[in-house]
Amino acid sequence: MSQNYPIVLSFSGHDPSGGAGIQADIETLTSHHCHAVSVITALTEQDSSNVKTIYPQTPENIIAQAQTLFNDMTISAIKIGLLADEKIAVAIASILKRYPDIPVILDPVLVAGGGKSLSNQRLIKVINEILLPYINILTPNGNEARLLTGLECINESALALLDKGCDYVLVTGADENLESKIVTNQLFHQQQWLENFNWDRLPYHYHGSGCTLASSIAGLTAHGLDPVAAIIEAQNYTWNTLDVAYKTGIGQYNPKRLFWMEAG
Repeated sequence: MSQNYPIVLSFSGHDPSGGAGIQADIETLTSHHCHAVSVITALTEQDSSNVKTIYPQTPENIIAQAQTLFNDMTISAIKIGLLADEKIAVAIASILKRYPDIPVILDPVLVAGGGKSLSNQRLIKVINEILLPYINILTPNGNEARLLTGLECINESALALLDKGCDYVLVTGADENLESKIVTNQLFHQQQWLENFNWDRLPYHYHGSGCTLASSIAGLTAHGLDPVAAIIEAQNYTWNTLDVAYKTGIGQYNPKRLFWMEAG
């Protein structure tokens, strides 16, 4: 029996430890009954604690792989994660320009969970000037929002990012107010604050939580949910994956993205 699995294209890095990057995207999209197709933006050397080295792939290969996919199938949503360098960001923007009707979710992976910088000013400039006009939903954490804009205030940063052309900005707050028992994610749209979402703070540090959230939004969008509904449901899904997270190494916990398989 044939079933309809919407296809989501992920541009992401490869995480050998299996906690983040393309593995996180595929697990999340599978959980949302989507078919994941992928283009690897960078190979990495990393473990459960931190990224050690990134090895960007060539823009020419990224464009060729993506175009082959678009020539063969209908892509319902696009998720972008690790960009690795400004040339890759320009290459992906050139692809998005050809398909303006496909919703695009960008998780701007500028700093690894362990603290290593994964960006530079050239990449940040390209994201702001070339990539953001093609983005429907941007999901930075507070530090990434500040890095992208050079502004300290979250509200001002989010509004500045909207000015660059993206439609929605969801600023996640797990790294803010660490003493608080509540994590607040803030949603902005049409040059204004739209809504706060409050979640119980969980006790650990997590590897790939941002990948999980952005991929969940992409998968739900591919099924036809409107942006706000997708953002709300994706936060709930992500929180549930973190609530039952598990360890594989000495570093961060891994979201259990297939937790529903053990339910009941």
